[in-house]
Amino acid sequence: MDQTCRIALVGIAGYGEEYLKELDKENRLDWIQGVVDIYPEKSSYYETLKKLKVPVYSSLDQFFANEKADLTIISTPIHLHAVQAITAMENGSHVLCEKPMTSSLKDAERMREVRDRTGKFTAIGFNWSFSESVTNLKKDIQAGIFGKAVKGKALALWPRNEAYYNRSSWAGKKFSSDGAPIFDSIANNATSHFLHHLLYVLGDTQKHSAKLTHAEVELYRVNPIETFDTCAFRGKTEKNVELLYLASHAVIDQRGPQFEMEFEQASVVYEVGSPMKAVWMSGEEKVYGDPEKEKLHKLEVCIEAVLKDNHEVRCTIESAYSHMLAIQAMHEAVPDVPSLPESLIKVEEESKVSYVEDLFDEFMETYKEWKLPSEMKLSWTWPSQRVDIRQGAYTY
Repeated sequence: MDQTCRIALVGIAGYGEEYLKELDKENRLDWIQGVVDIYPEKSSYYETLKKLKVPVYSSLDQFFANEKADLTIISTPIHLHAVQAITAMENGSHVLCEKPMTSSLKDAERMREVRDRTGKFTAIGFNWSFSESVTNLKKDIQAGIFGKAVKGKALALWPRNEAYYNRSSWAGKKFSSDGAPIFDSIANNATSHFLHHLLYVLGDTQKHSAKLTHAEVELYRVNPIETFDTCAFRGKTEKNVELLYLASHAVIDQRGPQFEMEFEQASVVYEVGSPMKAVWMSGEEKVYGDPEKEKLHKLEVCIEAVLKDNHEVRCTIESAYSHMLAIQAMHEAVPDVPSLPESLIKVEEESKVSYVEDLFDEFMETYKEWKLPSEMKLSWTWPSQRVDIRQGAYTY
């Protein structure tokens, strides 16, 4: 494209570096009108941006007092997403906001009101939802070529060490110092994509996700955090589809993401490293590709939406509501997350990962059986807690 999309990048270390790498790869660093970060020198691109004379601001308000942007990319702590997205839209910019959208229902409604009033889109950066592979899969699900959905499951066992939980003051916290909801956890951050994915592909429209009615929840923690690093969640949608999500950071070996969805006439399966495919009972197959290889396609989708003045981005505020409500339900069901007994916890000396020795194998078996850990009668589990998903007075 010969046109230029003027970009504001909020947060240039951490995940913000991924956006810088992608813009660099496409020779688009000069599209950046300014960056917002209170510690910009932590980014490996800091010196490059200085050489390009990209201005650095300490707040988004300060940026918009001096610059204009067509697209604002927000890659900051969870509790800042809503206010920064609103600031950007109020200043005439479209928004690509990293997941999760927010942990506050009130803030989500404010974001939606401002979006509708300003006419600026807000895309929520759940990676897979922007991929061509998932877009095509969702179209086929909506077209009914597999029959009705019956059940689905997703698994992500991703080790995270001591440094991960010490990376910031908000990691693993429920609230910020000023009381803003964060609820940073394995389900609301690193592996949130895969819980959202189960809901997103079953949505009735491109921008909607399936709505949950109730859930059974088991949360555990091995690390010294306020939320949880190990999660088992089984929910039911309005159309009576059962969804199982299993995730843990308290493991040494890595597995996933992987998922499976069963329909009346076919199954859709995926395991990282292999393409996502549908397999009919007849043996016929359809290959969709690997959504993990399209992680940053969300940036291209949003740039194209700006340049073509097409605001129908693939993952919107509405798309993210179901995931947000699922996170709320988890914390309502288990307000005080239990720590696993110290006798079960080990620390890998070199990596500094705290883990439970048998948890990896036990979760793999639990996933295979479509069950919750407590149903497998594992020695360290507690009974699941049932909670209704409150839709609230709004529609989404």
